[in-house]
Amino acid sequence: TGCPERIKIGDISRDPGRYYDKEVTVGGKVVRSYGAVGAGVYEIDDGTGTIWIATEKYGVPSKDTYVGVTGKIYPGVTWGGRNYGNGMRETRRRTAERR
Repeated sequence: TGCPERIKIGDISRDPGRYYDKEVTVGGKVVRSYGAVGAGVYEIDDGTGTIWIATEKYGVPSKDTYVGVTGKIYPGVTWGGRNYGNGMRETRRRTAERR
């Protein structure tokens, strides 16, 4: 049981239909985050693009944190009445030291 293969965020952005409702793993640096009471959304950047992640279990990581996230891709991630476009609903997360 090793780490799942990471997908580049740019690949998801270029062909989102290929990944919809499929579980994928992405990794990158948190560039923005909004949350309250353990739930929220955060945006990560892997150098090929950015994606919004919706979390309901793990809280919202701080800006500049490096994370690996596994979840399902959806066409509309919504939190707090705002739609963040293509995104992911988080099922697992790992936080890493800066690489």
